Amino acid sequence: MSDLIPRVQATEAALALIAELRIWHGAILFYQSHGCCAGSAPMCFAEHELRLNADDRLLGRVGGVPVYASQAQCDYLAGLQMTLDVAPGNSGSFGLEDGSGRHFVARFRLWTDDEVARLAPITAAT
Repeated sequence: MSDLIPRVQATEAALALIAELRIWHGAILFYQSHGCCAGSAPMCFAEHELRLNADDRLLGRVGGVPVYASQAQCDYLAGLQMTLDVAPGNSGSFGLEDGSGRHFVARFRLWTDDEVARLAPITAAT
């Protein structure tokens, strides 16, 4: 059993929507977009819809689904835990959930000093 702390987690609402999207679309992934404040959003894609590059990193998995971000975004997020959640309304994005009346959001909190030493590693996207 690992005592590593995941960098990404998900609420029950997010896990339920992930399960629904997997039924409809098969393999999916998340990509944490760049932006400031509300401009940073978790984007959900069918696995074949987004080609990752050498600069992309795996932050973790939620509900068996990988969550990626660019190296620059990972550097920015290094001090924060990301919780994937769901909010009402359509986001107007290209995400698979758009049109469902719900959209994914990311909520963040700072790591404590005790947690930092036990964080799961960020790895290259494969």
